[in-house]
Amino acid sequence: MLTARQEEILDFIRAHQLEHGLPPSTRSIQKQFGFASQNSAMSHLRALASKGAVNQFGDGSWGVRATQIQGLLELPIYGAIPAGLPDAREAEPGETFACDPSLFGVKSSRHANLWALRITGESMIGAQICDGDIGIFERREPRPGEIIAALVDGISTTLKRLVHEKGRALLRAENPRFADIIPEERLECQGVLVGLIRRVSSKR
Repeated sequence: MLTARQEEILDFIRAHQLEHGLPPSTRSIQKQFGFASQNSAMSHLRALASKGAVNQFGDGSWGVRATQIQGLLELPIYGAIPAGLPDAREAEPGETFACDPSLFGVKSSRHANLWALRITGESMIGAQICDGDIGIFERREPRPGEIIAALVDGISTTLKRLVHEKGRALLRAENPRFADIIPEERLECQGVLVGLIRRVSSKR
């Protein structure tokens, strides 16, 4: 498992290679993270190499291989919302698709917590979430104001913004035609929306 600092350095290396086509120098790493010397950067690189996160190339530079740079991850798509969301621990995904989680600001240590869902309906159009889009979700505790895939009273599922008012949690649409949803018994977050893949219409 990587430390928080190692995660930051690895993300920097990937971003540098994506932008420039070659790994950053140890001096660049030193400057980026404010290390006292290049030796500190080297120590982190050796530690990353020992964990299989980076490689030393023939020219002596340290970086990640092409497949690691792309960082493509096969995400499972668990049906659609609000039509119904299977429990990811019990259901098999209907399909998968490849994406780069770093585009959504998700670090590699959290990739296993990601999954996807096709979105139906117009209740979140005010948040630029449209019918047919694919939402990228992370399994974690939500914060007030975040958009979540919610299981309401153990019965129905919906995609709404989590709001706390007067000591209680409720779900709010981003469309004035839809009323707030107030759970009678319990509200369970099945995933926090961290990214969106826009549906592109074939009509011209």
